[in-house]
Amino acid sequence: MATGVGDALGVESVRRVASDYADLIRLPNVFTAPPDVLAGVALAVALGATASLPTVVGLCLASVLVYAAGTTLNDVADAAEDRRHRPNRPIPSGRVGRTEALSLGVGLLLAGVVLATAVGGAVPGATAATLALAVALYDGLLKGGPAGFLAMGAARGLNVALGLSVAGAAAFGGVALLFPAAVVGYVAALTRMAEAETGGGEASAVALTAAAATLAAMVVAVVATLLGTTATGLLATVVAACFLAWDWRALAPAMADPTPANVGPAVGTCVLGIVLLDAAVAVVAGPAFAAAAAAFLVPATVLSRYFDVS
Repeated sequence: MATGVGDALGVESVRRVASDYADLIRLPNVFTAPPDVLAGVALAVALGATASLPTVVGLCLASVLVYAAGTTLNDVADAAEDRRHRPNRPIPSGRVGRTEALSLGVGLLLAGVVLATAVGGAVPGATAATLALAVALYDGLLKGGPAGFLAMGAARGLNVALGLSVAGAAAFGGVALLFPAAVVGYVAALTRMAEAETGGGEASAVALTAAAATLAAMVVAVVATLLGTTATGLLATVVAACFLAWDWRALAPAMADPTPANVGPAVGTCVLGIVLLDAAVAVVAGPAFAAAAAAFLVPATVLSRYFDVS
């Protein structure tokens, strides 16, 4: 279709709006949310639970909605700071109104909780509601301090718990909880590193993220071995090593020279790396679960070339 014809039909305008909102929700990051749920479901399956495909798909979609709400509300909360440091973001650039973004974020948050309840019942619904609360607290009251870093980490851990919740309340105990706990620590450290980015970066924040990533990989190996077999633990360890290699290729230069030019890419790389971390623990339910989780790295990586991640 010729450009002039497209403009006349409003196609170009729709494309621009779609691109602006994709930028607002950080579209590449959205693809890192379903692997959390798949990792949680895999842990539930390893504990003896069963989950139907519609339920798993529904919980993955609920996770996407809540994640998109979180990134949207994050930009609403950071509008003033973004005007100084990231003026090209959708809100400070005027491409998306702050009021419209706030309405979208709240709507997505509520939709995620409703969907999780509809497809999973009381326990997944309550887990999604708790996840939504963590997102709201981070974006509303707790940003910028240690409590905020933990709130962001808790949101990611609860995203894993959303998948784990298919096993019912009995799943929230024992060795399976070690993984979401490790995710909490990793993402809290990553959030701390991201907060330090615009201030010139801090080598200590980068080092903390590297340590948290290493600990998370070790937890994966332990959990996979205890819930599976020695072979399961070895395979999970191999995938976890891939996760560390993925992260360290960006963390090493950022640690050596913690400038925004290095820390920014490290943040984006580590966010996408969560997919591989999830895939590593998903091995406990079989290679198919691990492959399904890892597959989300492809669209996330491709889209990161066109839209912001950090």
